[in-house]
Amino acid sequence: MNPAFFPRILLLLTLALLSACATVVDNATSQLTDQLGTAILNQNDPETVRDGAPAFLLVLDSLAAGDSKNPELLATTAELYAAYGTLFVTEPERAARLTERAFDYGQQALCASNGATCGAQDLRYQEFLDTLDQLTKADAPALYSYSLAWLAQIQSNAGDMSALSKLPRAKAALERVATLDPDFRSADVARYLGVVATIRPPALGGDFPAGKAYFERALELSGGKDLSVPVDYARYYARTLYDRELHDQLLEAALAADPVAPGLTLMNTLAQRNARELLDGADDHF
Repeated sequence: MNPAFFPRILLLLTLALLSACATVVDNATSQLTDQLGTAILNQNDPETVRDGAPAFLLVLDSLAAGDSKNPELLATTAELYAAYGTLFVTEPERAARLTERAFDYGQQALCASNGATCGAQDLRYQEFLDTLDQLTKADAPALYSYSLAWLAQIQSNAGDMSALSKLPRAKAALERVATLDPDFRSADVARYLGVVATIRPPALGGDFPAGKAYFERALELSGGKDLSVPVDYARYYARTLYDRELHDQLLEAALAADPVAPGLTLMNTLAQRNARELLDGADDHF
């Protein structure tokens, strides 16, 4: 059977769904994105997600085009483009295109959530911060997706100094999420702030004491269920400081854990693969 058969069927069924009346489409859109998003996150075979995700992304493109003022839909699309571009795409130019698209959706989501933020990424730094101050708790989900997509876009353009120069803005946006709603995706926010603090070595502006605190906080908040936390802790903090003992301890704990957890299975499976690669290459690094 042609391996592209099921993605095509998914796309055709969704397009047929879109031809229904407006009320049904609104309800079906929310249900479809929620259910497919959950199915992706609970998948323990990353290759299935890698092969099927492009069809889902096209579906989200079509849904977003028809509902361009829906911050939830736009935020979901931004996050999935960011995840696909950073986790499954190895060609640098393609990853850059996909994460740029993710950031565009993130901007649209935040603008739809709060009109004061439209075009905020182009403001001067202090004006950008002033705009963030205008946001409310209701804007936290859109701001999170915006921040996440921006970090993905920066990561995919790591050799571009103009992209890297935007890192303080993405960091400020993520910190604002934590201020607006301390309970919203708190473990993820702490983990990403830990990555931001340690993605550069200390001599180039990295804040490793803050990074360590963020990673420890993320470990606590996740209850050890999100294996991306110890892997990122090892990759960005322990490796950069050449702390072999902490590095191996974190990665071995990740490998020993059960990767199956609601909403985390896919990411945990990928995290364990990364943990094994980092351990296998540890002798060369240290």
